[in-house]
Amino acid sequence: MRFLSRLAKDLKKYRVYYMLALPAIIYYFIFSYKPMYGAIIAFKDFKPMKGIWGSPWVGLEHFQTLFHSAFFWDILLNTLKISLYSILFGFPAPIILALLLNEVRHTFVKRTVQSLTYIPHFISLVVICGLIKAFSGSDGLINDLIAWFGGERVSMLLWPEYFRTLYVSSGIWQEVGWGSIIYIAALAAIDVEQYEAARIDGAGRFKQLLHITLPGIKTTIIIMLILRLGHVMGVGYEKIILLYNPNTYSTADVISTYVYRKGVLEFNYSFSAAVGIFNSVIDFTILILANRLAKRWNETSLW
Repeated sequence: MRFLSRLAKDLKKYRVYYMLALPAIIYYFIFSYKPMYGAIIAFKDFKPMKGIWGSPWVGLEHFQTLFHSAFFWDILLNTLKISLYSILFGFPAPIILALLLNEVRHTFVKRTVQSLTYIPHFISLVVICGLIKAFSGSDGLINDLIAWFGGERVSMLLWPEYFRTLYVSSGIWQEVGWGSIIYIAALAAIDVEQYEAARIDGAGRFKQLLHITLPGIKTTIIIMLILRLGHVMGVGYEKIILLYNPNTYSTADVISTYVYRKGVLEFNYSFSAAVGIFNSVIDFTILILANRLAKRWNETSLW
């Protein structure tokens, strides 16, 4: 009763803010929370004709099928490797770009570079994958450069050892400009008087970077890293399906593509739901741990 009383007072006091937030709350309730009801099919042998409640319970059978699958460890390791490589090389890239742009004093050059780096984000994934295939083919731009330096031409997408490099590097190219926006905004919020005081004290550009710029955006970096770690298992299937082939399954096949084949192509919806729950549990656990570590070491966290 005490909670309801406080909630009623809060709703009355901040009714304007709650009304502004109402469309977003409705959106997430319909498209994010309501579909959670369907996750129950992970514990059933779901038959579309019988519906969710009419389908028989099978307990943890689909989870056991996943864990005992001959492909499980391969697709799990591939997922983790691609995701961790994306974090290791892809997460710092927008920060570095934002720091470099922050040092550019010529406005026209700065805006031109920003615009050029934003463009790939708006290109369709199908077009992006078409460009990757064209550039990495035996007669593509990348092989032209390799041949120019005396190397041998190789059709990269036919060799499993090149797949992760192409996937991660193309992802950085596509998203580095868009990802830098939030860091550029964080840099703009740093008080310029700090730089002026540092220059009076004799600090050069590098020391200003270490002692003013990076501490100024540290909170933003930590928050973005925590959010990124919460999607470690979330390697999307669209780009991989457009790029991979049976020759590269050993390094390219991830959980999401495996689920696509089992769930969509073989109509095994219950199994797909079980894998989805497995991924969500892993991501949620990593998110909690990352948030706690960030709070303990830097007193910065999501909650």
